[in-house]
Amino acid sequence: MMHPEPSGATEGQGQTMTQVAEPGSARAGANGHETGAIGAVHHWIGGRIVEGASGRRGPVYDPATGRIAREVDFANDDEVGAAVAAATAAFPAWRSTSLSKRTEILFRVRNLVETHRKEIAGHLTAEHGKVPSDALGEVARGIENLEFACGIPNLLKGGFTEQASTGVDVFQIRQPIGVVAGITPFNFPAMVPMWMFANAIACGNTFVLKPSEKDPSASMLIAELLHDAGVPDGVFNVVHGDKVAVDAILTHPDIAAISFVGSTPIARYIYETGTKNGKRVQALGGAKNHMIVLPDADIDMAADAAVSAGYGSAGERCMAIATVVAVGAVADPLVEAIKARLPKIKVGPGSDPDAEMGPLVTKQHRDKVASYLDSGPAQGATVVTDGREHPLYDESEGGFFLGLSLIDNVTTDMDAYKDEIFGPVLTVMRVDTYEEAVHLVNDNPYGNGTAIFTRDGGAARQFQFEAKAGMVGINVPIPVPVAYYSFGGWKASLFGDLHMYGPEGIQFYTRAKIVTQRWPDPGTSKVDLGFPRTR
Repeated sequence: MMHPEPSGATEGQGQTMTQVAEPGSARAGANGHETGAIGAVHHWIGGRIVEGASGRRGPVYDPATGRIAREVDFANDDEVGAAVAAATAAFPAWRSTSLSKRTEILFRVRNLVETHRKEIAGHLTAEHGKVPSDALGEVARGIENLEFACGIPNLLKGGFTEQASTGVDVFQIRQPIGVVAGITPFNFPAMVPMWMFANAIACGNTFVLKPSEKDPSASMLIAELLHDAGVPDGVFNVVHGDKVAVDAILTHPDIAAISFVGSTPIARYIYETGTKNGKRVQALGGAKNHMIVLPDADIDMAADAAVSAGYGSAGERCMAIATVVAVGAVADPLVEAIKARLPKIKVGPGSDPDAEMGPLVTKQHRDKVASYLDSGPAQGATVVTDGREHPLYDESEGGFFLGLSLIDNVTTDMDAYKDEIFGPVLTVMRVDTYEEAVHLVNDNPYGNGTAIFTRDGGAARQFQFEAKAGMVGINVPIPVPVAYYSFGGWKASLFGDLHMYGPEGIQFYTRAKIVTQRWPDPGTSKVDLGFPRTR
């Protein structure tokens, strides 16, 4: 899904809050480094900024220039332990806080995030590389989850059965599980944390976030906003780092549950290690999303959708359309329509108001994505548009740019199909029948999302019935659910039983308790050694 490197659990680049804060913002310099200097992004533990003590840091790049902008502290076991200790100490009081008070605080969090949405988006542009419109869209989708969590009094309502047996009532309540942790990816450094912590703290848990070390600053600004909204110290903590920090989270005895979004190999590792240490785990993994285009589809609509879903956010989305499956005679006109749109998309840095797609997050990732334009033709595919020829990469002093690329005639044995490319390279497969297209979706090891474009309601309904994927779009290329549904795939795209955010997120961050009660009239109690009966 969203890609951490195997060496850590999330990749990490970032920029200081100082350099991306809006002019005059009180946030400038709030992360403990001086304007104009290459400083470090520190941790947030117990309601305050805590400078790293491990002696280890990682570089934070500006993807548009390729230059190191600052460093980020890497936590050791003791620093992770300090964050967990702060969360553990805060849990009893927060868990006892009334739902009305929690809701009041969450409304303030939502309003502060909305007020500072441009500032948060500025961090995303500076550190991840996505253009401002895309960054603001990410923040908006994150706010949806805060709004959902504001309904926590209703979401935590249980059931009550009166007179289940004579004089006996039974009811169910849901209670928080304690300290929970989130390990989040580089491609959505604001939205994905909000997927997790909004419901987690609304339910009465305390939270430890380990964001991607590639773009850590958004999480620090969010921590400040939660603090300003009245979230008590220790309820929300942030520790930065690599695999050392991740393993400390996975093995810490006081962490009850872990949420993760990343690549499938790391998701499997997170799930296996976390559950082995007695934790509840939801680990969202990789994706290979197919968009089936039937012969009756509106070609222009399908081409627009393929370009938007394949190249938005430079293709660094777990729900990006990676493969267009053209059925029958639609293939040639569809490929031509997609190709005709690509020169019109402007690639550039987020500072360019006309840019529609920015750079990739690191040079290593950019080069890996570009490699499929070598392996594709070598394995028999056709490069229709080669993004490596885009001049900006050579002229940007090392910025991690790659132009929009299109590969046709891809088959299932090619690397461009087998791997999750996670970049602006759209592949096209050609099949003769609807049945062949569905087999491609269902035979793929991933099952995150899929889409079909058609005017035939019967075909669309059959596809939603047959498709083995967790999220299905009908004439919608990126079917990411709204916040009051839940997000998650099938097969190797999800490890664990519950999807993320929405109703299943409430389930994940709570556990059910069934209470059976009797209030007998005085003098009617008696000893009964038999098995409890309902009649």
